[in-house]
Amino acid sequence: MQRYPRWMKQSFSPHGVAREVRGLVEDLRLATVCESAVCPNLQECWSRRSLTFMILGERCTRSCGFCAVDHGRPQPPEADEPWRVAEAVRRLGLRHAVITSVARDDLRDEGAGHFADVIRTVRSHNPGITIETLVPDFHGREELIRQVLETGRPEVFAHNVETVERLSNLLRPQADYRRSLGALAFAAALGTGSLIKSSLMVGLGETPEEVRRTLADAREAGVTHLTIGQYLRPDERHLPVMEYVSPERFQWYERLADEAGFAWVKAGPFVRSSYHAVDALNSQAITSPW
Repeated sequence: MQRYPRWMKQSFSPHGVAREVRGLVEDLRLATVCESAVCPNLQECWSRRSLTFMILGERCTRSCGFCAVDHGRPQPPEADEPWRVAEAVRRLGLRHAVITSVARDDLRDEGAGHFADVIRTVRSHNPGITIETLVPDFHGREELIRQVLETGRPEVFAHNVETVERLSNLLRPQADYRRSLGALAFAAALGTGSLIKSSLMVGLGETPEEVRRTLADAREAGVTHLTIGQYLRPDERHLPVMEYVSPERFQWYERLADEAGFAWVKAGPFVRSSYHAVDALNSQAITSPW
């Protein structure tokens, strides 16, 4: 049995709102990364009606060594999924929606068109909604990144570098550290007004200096908003935890990020890429013009 340090202890209590959210997700046949990625914050977030929709199926075409999402051959995209996501946003009364997807390397457009359709439909059914998109790298294909950004116009465009460059191939054998930075840089250069966001896991054997270098790389690519969290092993099939990073180190990483020029950073043991996502948006006082 895995033993956690004292700062990794969490206490949960049943909450009626979380049960309501679960029932709605099941009723509308939706997937969430909260469930699929075994997020430790599920109860906390769902009790606040905060969740991250995962579109384009529950099976990813990539097999990253850290991720609990199922992988293999996925089903075709479902034509009514944009409406179902929009309906969930409406029923929950969300003012800010976070939408991510599995990687769909099997599709000609890697799911970018479906992503844009979901954003458009959510907007049309929910006036004033703000949206964060957390996308795969689309193999760095600029026309697909442009499609999501210019067609969907999300207030926040996120893509995660996940780890330091030295460990990237180990964690993400079908991805590439520099390609991720390139995707973020292209998104920033488009000038659509979207905040550019990324996320980093620690506790996988990286050094503090490598984290510093990654922060510098992300800022150079145009990332302005960042989350840093502790890697937790989903099960024995995934990479082991090499270190439980202390709260004091996370505070130091926050200071490093501030010094590097990030506009907003959240770092801590249980921080995930979409954790308290609306806070990043509120830091810029942006409202949707759509």
